[in-house]
This record gives sequence, C-alpha cells and structure tokens, in this order.
Amino acid sequence: MAETESVENYMGFKYIEGSSLVEKFEEQVKQFEIGFLEKSPAIKIEGDKEKIVTVANRQQFRAKAIIVATGKSPRWLNVPGEEKFKGNGIAVCATCDAPLYRDKEVAVVGGGNSGVEAAIDLVKIAKKVTIIQFLENFTADKSLIDKLKTYDNYDVYFDSQVTEILGDKRIEQVEIENRATKKRNRLNIDGLFVEIGWIPNTGFVKDTIDLNQWNEIIVDCECKTNVPGIFAAGDVSSVPYKQIIIAAGEGSKAALAAYEYVLKN
Repeated sequence: MAETESVENYMGFKYIEGSSLVEKFEEQVKQFEIGFLEKSPAIKIEGDKEKIVTVANRQQFRAKAIIVATGKSPRWLNVPGEEKFKGNGIAVCATCDAPLYRDKEVAVVGGGNSGVEAAIDLVKIAKKVTIIQFLENFTADKSLIDKLKTYDNYDVYFDSQVTEILGDKRIEQVEIENRATKKRNRLNIDGLFVEIGWIPNTGFVKDTIDLNQWNEIIVDCECKTNVPGIFAAGDVSSVPYKQIIIAAGEGSKAALAAYEYVLKN
C-alpha cells in the first residue's frame, strides 16, 4: 500500500447507513447487462421444472432457478414526520447505525427484546438514551433488562407512544403522549430508533415454500428451500442474524447454488 493511499480504500467505510450501502451495491450491479424491473413486486411463483414469476403489473418471467431475496419490512409508527426522516435520523438497526450517534441524544421506540438490545448498544456510546415503551412494563427477557440497568444514561417512558417527529433537515424533537393521562411532551433528540418488529416479505410465497413460525423462508446451508430450483437469501430466510454483511454472503452462496442447479438440470 502506498503511504498516500487511504486505509478506507482497502477496508471499506468507517460509517455508512444501510440505505447508502444498498445504493452503492445497485450502482455496481448496473454496470453489467442485467435486466431491472422496479416498482412492480412479485406476487406469485408457480411451475415445476420451469418456474414462472408473476409481478404486480401482470408481466410474467420464466426461469429454471429463482432466488428470493425480498428481505423484511420494519413495522413503522405511522405518525407525522416519520416518512420525512426515514434514513435521515430514523433508523431500524442499532447494530448498524449506533456508531453514527456517538455522544448524541437518541430515543428508542420499543421495550421488547429488540428495543432493549438496541438501547444497550446505544447507551455505550450515546450521551443519553430515552426508551419509549407502549406498555406499562418492559416485555424483554429479564437478562436484557438487568443488563440495561447497569447503565445510568437512559430514561424510560412507559405506557407512552410517539405522536409526531419534528425537525427541519434532521430530527430535532419527538413528541410523546402518555396513554393514560393523554399528557404530551417533546424531547430533544438527534436520532430515533424504531424497534417494534419486522415483517418478512413472504406473502407471495406462503402457499409455495415452507415457512417457519416467524414466516421466514426455511433454507438449508446451501440456501435451498423445500422446492427444487427455488433458493432464498438474506433477511427473508431463516438464517440467523439479520445484517447486511451476512445477507450479502448468503446472496453469493445462493447464486452459486442456483448456478449449480441450472447446470445439473
């Protein structure tokens, strides 16, 4: 390595939000002669040796092998201001985005395992963390709650819900309401983590491929589903730990497995 070259050229990015990384992936893929159909999601997969994919605009595509990589969709709050700040102050993955909020004040919505785990990740680096829990108590595992209690730079608003997210170019405040008293107040924050669950995007294959109890596509170590010729990769699959780097690796593995399947069939 030349002395004048940046380590980042070899090691990647110091910090990058998930949406920005996906854009870079897309830019790279579009360098090649690969067809893209956007804003028309798949609604059905059928067929035996030859698979037929029907999309929302009623077009159909035929293939010998299919990789399902439709991911999961976060549960959103559906409050004023949320759409404006998605990916620009509102995050859904503390593991990915916590480093962006070092020494800042953040809020976490959710008091289950995901919410408390996010709060634990954040209290280690943030100036202050505020947890907003819809119910009267945490629903996370006791071990997680006990670990959170070892820190002192967090507050909790139980029996409360977010009613609005405010700011100009970035989030500046979140308005919360006590569900019992209906009293509202505003908190100054730099970021908001929505940790109230994820929904696998598997509705269009629920009658075709075996799913687990969380509606994720069940795969083996080669990303194969129970249907020959259909593979799955990323957060939509049953592989544990939903991280971009894991999804990318699983996608590569699924591509190799699909290629081998086509050669043999």
